[in-house]
Amino acid sequence: MIRMLNVVAALAAVGLTALFTVDAHAQHYPDQPIRIIVPQGPGGPTDLLARVAGRRLQAASGQNVIVENRGGAGGVIAAKAVGSADPDGYTLLMGNTSVLVLNPILSRTAAYDPTKIFTPVARLAESYQVLVVNASLPVKTVADLVAYAKANPGKLNYASAGIGNTIHLAGELFNHSAGINIVHVPYNSGAEATTAVLGGQVQMTFVNIARLPPLIADGKLRALAVTSPKRLPLLPDTPTMIESGFPDFVVRAFFGIVAPAGTPAPIV
Repeated sequence: MIRMLNVVAALAAVGLTALFTVDAHAQHYPDQPIRIIVPQGPGGPTDLLARVAGRRLQAASGQNVIVENRGGAGGVIAAKAVGSADPDGYTLLMGNTSVLVLNPILSRTAAYDPTKIFTPVARLAESYQVLVVNASLPVKTVADLVAYAKANPGKLNYASAGIGNTIHLAGELFNHSAGINIVHVPYNSGAEATTAVLGGQVQMTFVNIARLPPLIADGKLRALAVTSPKRLPLLPDTPTMIESGFPDFVVRAFFGIVAPAGTPAPIV
């Protein structure tokens, strides 16, 4: 699997630079700073991608690009803010699977249709998740974790980046598939969720692959399985969830930039 930063570097150079191609209808764009709204707190993969893309945008446009974290309500607040912004190309959303797909389907408070309030700009990356536990937990495999959860009902928690996000989906899929009940604890970002596992406040989470190797190398987290169809080059010794006895367990997230619907085509 290509590392997420490499994907961003490659696609941003092509897709995002096209945002500033001179056109007769957009010769004066951009002439003011551009904001990229991130629907989660700082430190997670969506935030990381926004900052990498922001640097590319700034280099291509010559204008300042401001990355603004606006977490809360599982990304709904940020999505609605961008969806209702002026369609002038100066307010963009660093979207992800949660905000663009899961929230509109699962959240009763979302009340937005991404196909109607957003215009796609660039798809930047996709990534799989890794099931990790605090290294102090006495489990070495997914089978161990399932057995431990069944022997200790209600005593295990898993962290996510908020209700309705990809990590939450993976956690509940795991509960359902394994016939266990590991309690969901939502945080404001993937970084906060990972920090909670590192600190022992919760016992497990699903972590974006791009952030994981240093944490495993430090011995603070233990990777049990990846949610990809095949093993990943970054973690060649870590089995897939499929290999671990869950035949249909594949969870993948995508990330991309969108603008408010109605943003002129020459700008996009």
